[in-house]
Amino acid sequence: MGLVIKKLNDMDKVVALGGNPNVGKSTVFNELTGLKQHTGNWPGKTVANAQGHFFYKQNGYVLVDLPGCYSLMAHSIEEEIARDFICFGHADAVIMVCDATCLERNLNLVLQTIEMTPSVVVCVNLMDEAKKKKIKIDLDTLSQKLGIPVVGTVARSKKGLDELMHSVDKVIESSLGNQKTIKIQYPDYIEDAISALEPHAKERFSGMINSRWLSLMLLHWDEAMHGFIEDNLNIDIMQNKNIIAALKMAKEKFESQNITEKQIKDDIVSALLHTAEDVCKDTVVFEDKEYRNRDIRIDNLLTGKWTAFPIMFLALLGVFWLTITGSNYPSQLISDFLFWIEDKLIVFFTWLHAPQFLTEMLVLGVYRVLAWVISVMLPPMAIFFPLFTLLEDIGFLPRVAFNLDKYFKKCRACGKQALTMCMGFGCNAAGVIGCRIIDSPRERFIAIITNNFVPCNGRFPILISIISMFLIGTTARLGNSILSAALLTSVIVAGIAMTFIVSKLLSMTLLKGIPSSFTLELPPYRKPQIGKVIVRSIFDRTLFVLGRAVVVAAPAGLVIWVLSNIAVGDITLLVYCSNFLDPFARLLGMDGVILVAFILGLPANEIVIPLIIMQYMAMGNLLDIDDLSALKQLFLDNGWTWITAISVMLFTLMHWPCSTTCLTIRKETQSIKWSAVSFIVPTIMGVAVCFLFTAIARIISGL
Repeated sequence: MGLVIKKLNDMDKVVALGGNPNVGKSTVFNELTGLKQHTGNWPGKTVANAQGHFFYKQNGYVLVDLPGCYSLMAHSIEEEIARDFICFGHADAVIMVCDATCLERNLNLVLQTIEMTPSVVVCVNLMDEAKKKKIKIDLDTLSQKLGIPVVGTVARSKKGLDELMHSVDKVIESSLGNQKTIKIQYPDYIEDAISALEPHAKERFSGMINSRWLSLMLLHWDEAMHGFIEDNLNIDIMQNKNIIAALKMAKEKFESQNITEKQIKDDIVSALLHTAEDVCKDTVVFEDKEYRNRDIRIDNLLTGKWTAFPIMFLALLGVFWLTITGSNYPSQLISDFLFWIEDKLIVFFTWLHAPQFLTEMLVLGVYRVLAWVISVMLPPMAIFFPLFTLLEDIGFLPRVAFNLDKYFKKCRACGKQALTMCMGFGCNAAGVIGCRIIDSPRERFIAIITNNFVPCNGRFPILISIISMFLIGTTARLGNSILSAALLTSVIVAGIAMTFIVSKLLSMTLLKGIPSSFTLELPPYRKPQIGKVIVRSIFDRTLFVLGRAVVVAAPAGLVIWVLSNIAVGDITLLVYCSNFLDPFARLLGMDGVILVAFILGLPANEIVIPLIIMQYMAMGNLLDIDDLSALKQLFLDNGWTWITAISVMLFTLMHWPCSTTCLTIRKETQSIKWSAVSFIVPTIMGVAVCFLFTAIARIISGL
C-alpha cells in the first residue's frame, strides 16, 4: 500500500475498519481509540486517512479507518483505497460496520470483503435504532450463514464494543480466518470461467491474494488493479502465460455467447444482492411493517417533483432565520468584551510609553481587525454549522444532493458537487476541502472554482445589512426578520443558479468532459446526536475556519492602518486608491470607496462594511455604526441609491474568494494555475453581472 502504519511496537495488530457511509463507523473508531488518532492522506490520494492506537486485554491494536464506500469494485477513489488496503495492507483482521436498520443493503460490501479475506468481523451497529423501529436481527444465525463472527453494537454508548474486540482478538489469535465462509454463487458462465482461471491464479499467487476473488476480478479487469498488484507483489500478472491463455479462452466463450463486459458486471452485482437477500431472509424480521412506508412517504415529500424544492427553500429559510436572529446578541457580547480588551491594551501601551503610531498600528489596526473578525464571524458560524450538521445527521442533506444531482449532470458536472456546495454555506474553504470526495479531477476543479458562488457566513452580514436598510426597513420586528431571511435565501438561490451556469460554461470550455456517475444512497432517518453534533461542529469546523481567518486578518489590519494613516500631501494612500478606482467602480453601480473595501476585505469579508464606514467618515481606524438607520443615512449622504445597494449585494455574492479560501485552493489543487482560475472566474462573473445590472437599471430609471 505504501501507507505508514504507526505502531507503538512490532507486536501491535493492524485492524482495518470499513463500512458504508452513515453507519456509525466514525463513532466506532472514536470510541475504540479514544480519539487517539493520526491523520494524513492515503499515498497518492487526497482522501484523508485516520489511524488510532488502543489496547485490549493488554494487546496493542492499530485501527485503520477505511473510507466509507458502497462497493469494492473500484468505481471511486474511496472504493479503490478500501479494496487495495484489504488486499495489500497486511491487516490482521477487518471490521465491517453495518447499519442494523438497513442490514441487507450493507451486506453487499460485507460479502465482497469476505471474498477477499475470511478474517472479517461484522459489527451490526445502531441496534438501538433497530429496536425502536421494531427490527429484530438473529445475530447467531447471521453469523452461521456468513461463516464469520457477527456482533451487535450501539457504538455511541459503547455497548457491544468489548464483545466486538473479543471477536476480533479471537479471529486473529485462533486463526478463524481459515474457517469456511459463505460462498457467493455466480451464474454458471462466470463460475466456469472462475474454475478455469483459479488454479493458475492459486499456483502463482498462493498466500498472497485470494485466488477466487482475483479470478473474478480478471473477468472485468481494470488498469488500476493491475498497477496495484504489480506495485505490491512485484509481479506483472499479465505476463503469466497460463493466466493469459485461460482468460483469453473465457473471453472468447463470452463473445460467442454475446455476453458483454457490462453484463458480466451486472450479473456479479445481482449475485451479491441475491445472496444478501437470502442471508437476511430468516435473520432480519420487521415487526412494524409500516416503518418503511413512513420513510417512503417522507422521501416522497423531500424528493418529490413538486415538493422537494419548496421544502429545501423553507429549510434554508429556517436555518438562516435562526442564524440571523440567534447571532445578534452573542455577537454584541463578544464585541463588547473584545473592545473592552482594546481599551485595556491602549492603557497598557500608554503605561509602557510606547510611541503613539506603534500603539495605533498594533491596537487600532491589527487588534481591532482581529476583534472585528472574531465578533462578527464566530456567532453565526457557531449557530450555522451545528444546524447544518443536524440536517446532515437526520438524513436531510443527502436528499438535497439527490434533488440537485440531475441538474449538475446536465451541467456536465458531478452530483457530489451538491454536497460540497452545501458545505460552502458555512465556509467556502470548508467547501473546497470537501471537494476531495469528487473522484474526477475535471469535476473536482469545477466544484472548487464554483464553490465561491455560495455565500459563506462571512458575507451574510453584508447581505443582511443591505437587505435590512434598503429592502425591508430597519425596525426590529418578527415579520421583518422572517422577510430578511426570505430575501437572503432568495439571494442564495441566485448564487446556486450561478453555480449551475458557470459549471456548464466551464464544462464547455476550460474543463471539457463527460460527467461521471456516482452512487448516492439515501440513509435512513435518524434522531441526531445533538451533543456530539455541537461539539464536532464547533471544534472541527467553526474554530478551524476561525483560526485560518485570524491568521490572515492580522496582517490585513496592519495594511489597512498604513493605507488609512499615511498621507502624501494631505491625502491618504487609501483615498488615492479609492479615487483611482472610482471611474471603474461607477460602471459597476458602486464607487471607489466600496471597491477598495472589497479589495481590502480579501482576508475576511466581515470587515467590508466597517471599511466603507471608515472611509466615508474619513477616519484612520475601522468603525461600526450599530444603528442601521444612521448607517443608511450615511450611505445615502454618500450617494447610495437602490442601484448601489443591489450592485453591492450582487458583487458580495459573486466576487473573488477570501484569502483563507484562496490558500485552501492552492493547497488542495497544488497548482498556481488553477488557484488563479478559481480567483479570476468569480471576479469576472461578479464584474460582468454588476455591469449588466447597472446598465439595465440606469436605462429603466431613465425611462
